[in-house]
Amino acid sequence: MEFVVCGEALIDLVPEESVDTFRSTWGALSAGGPMNTAVGLARLGEAVQFAGRLSDDQFGRQLRAHLRANGVGLDRAVWTSDPTSLAVVSLDEDQKATYAFHFEGTANFGWRREELAALSHDQWLHIASLSTVVQPGAAVLLDWAGQHAGPVSLDINVRPSVLPEPTAYWAAVEPWLDLVGGCRGIVKASDDDIDFLATASGAEGSARQVMSRWCERFGFSAGVVTLGPEGAFAVDERGAETTVPGRAVKVVDTVGAGDTFMAAFLAEFVQTGRLETALIHGVSAGAYVCGRQGPQPPNRTELAAFING
Repeated sequence: MEFVVCGEALIDLVPEESVDTFRSTWGALSAGGPMNTAVGLARLGEAVQFAGRLSDDQFGRQLRAHLRANGVGLDRAVWTSDPTSLAVVSLDEDQKATYAFHFEGTANFGWRREELAALSHDQWLHIASLSTVVQPGAAVLLDWAGQHAGPVSLDINVRPSVLPEPTAYWAAVEPWLDLVGGCRGIVKASDDDIDFLATASGAEGSARQVMSRWCERFGFSAGVVTLGPEGAFAVDERGAETTVPGRAVKVVDTVGAGDTFMAAFLAEFVQTGRLETALIHGVSAGAYVCGRQGPQPPNRTELAAFING
């Protein structure tokens, strides 16, 4: 199985120790949820192509080099003169990240239909995050993904600073849930994502309950909810529920945790078809990356050692 991961690649600007009030120091980290998942899959030994729009500016060259260095194929990537998208990262006292995005006119969201080649039925399409809701590219990607006859997964990955109104965000997300349900695919969201969207979707209750209702309504083969330090939950198309606990780790930051969870979850699920095992791998990989600065997912050996440690 080859994965095709579609979505944004960008630069996270993470604060480092300031010199004085005149200047500050920032780390420019290769990031973006879908790109992080592509890297995570490749580090776990999976065949993966990244379908993204990459700038020819200095940041874009950094992203391209990062993808190649981690074994991610770029046959489906598009090169553009549009500038690279930036995310300015703030960390709270628990090292949980929030983001201020600089997207106007940037590379990630200018998709044209002719830039997207058809997928084969034996390729797994994983699509995620802001590329599914930021126009004009989101509509182009929705049309393209709707032509795919193979397996599909979606990571909702809500970013309220981009679309602060839940009703508008839900209007952008709902067509993707229809698409994934029609493919009998997999949808993943965090509990925070669901809390933001629940009322607009017409569902009430806990994140687990809302995902179960979405799964029944749209017809996913599985709905997955990450619960931060509490672990993760999944519900399948029959309504069977599975929960696994979190893993304790000294947190450096949470950047890329959900994206890394998804990579490990998909890699294991494709191999075994077992939701519980896939959740364990996802939770462990997400915890692992929280112990490192930025989105640095484990390879298969590191993940196995962490799971068994």
